[in-house]
Amino acid sequence: MSVVEEAVAKIEDWKGRDISIQSLSGGLTNTNYKVEVDGTPYFVRVPGQSTELLAVNRENEYHNSKAAAQAGVAPNVLYYLTDSGVMVLEFLNGKTMSKEMLNAPGMPTRMVQSIKRLHAGPRFLTDFNMFRLTEYYLSLCKERQIRIPDGYVERMRAIDQIEKAMSVHLLDTVPCNNDLLAENYLDDGKQLWLIDYEYSGNNDPTFELGNTCQEMQFNEEQIGEVCAAYFGMASADLIARMKLNMIMSDVGWGLWAAIQARISIIDFDFWGWAIERWSRAVEKMDGAEFDTWLREVAK
Repeated sequence: MSVVEEAVAKIEDWKGRDISIQSLSGGLTNTNYKVEVDGTPYFVRVPGQSTELLAVNRENEYHNSKAAAQAGVAPNVLYYLTDSGVMVLEFLNGKTMSKEMLNAPGMPTRMVQSIKRLHAGPRFLTDFNMFRLTEYYLSLCKERQIRIPDGYVERMRAIDQIEKAMSVHLLDTVPCNNDLLAENYLDDGKQLWLIDYEYSGNNDPTFELGNTCQEMQFNEEQIGEVCAAYFGMASADLIARMKLNMIMSDVGWGLWAAIQARISIIDFDFWGWAIERWSRAVEKMDGAEFDTWLREVAK
């Protein structure tokens, strides 16, 4: 049997019932399925190959998924199989969002409404720090001789500058998804749901905001809308903090993509994505505003 078939067979409540399994597309780390049990749909997530190398902790994901559901922005977790890490969640009847959909007028504010609910919810199990994750990913690439885009190591001085500047005035951490790309938003017509808590952890809220702005490739007006909707104002220091975290989003997830290019069996151009993200980060680090952002967050 396949992993998903084995998982389904282990759920006592489903034994002897009419079951159908349908593969769902779109996952970049795991394989996802819609499983119908006597006509009732469930979402089943099967962990991808070697995802522990990506610093994914399944117990952390399980705990945080339940906390996010308690906050009212994520589906309920119904079953969790500790031996395989397979998780069964409530099936949400919503539209999987795209970057184009989330660039529509008013969407940045809707996104923030859900993000604020998550951030006000129960604390997560562990913390998330993109600077430390980047260090880990770099060491893994060196250890396993995984190809990375040119210039990564040489740019670590600039990354250190970002961390030093943002450490002058630390913000209180909040429970963050940390991976809010477009497909991790679902719209049921009433609210945007936030899914996929593999990389979740307590973090600086401006990383969450900067990361999702970078994923959507928001323009200056949209970035300002996100900042104002979250903080009640779009001050220069908060915008600068988001901008620096937009860089860190591409720095860290660019390395993630390089590792996935080596280990993943999912049909996706991970190496092309690594190059794209690193190129965006370099462009911002070389931009005229980079030093201004550093000064703004540190003053």
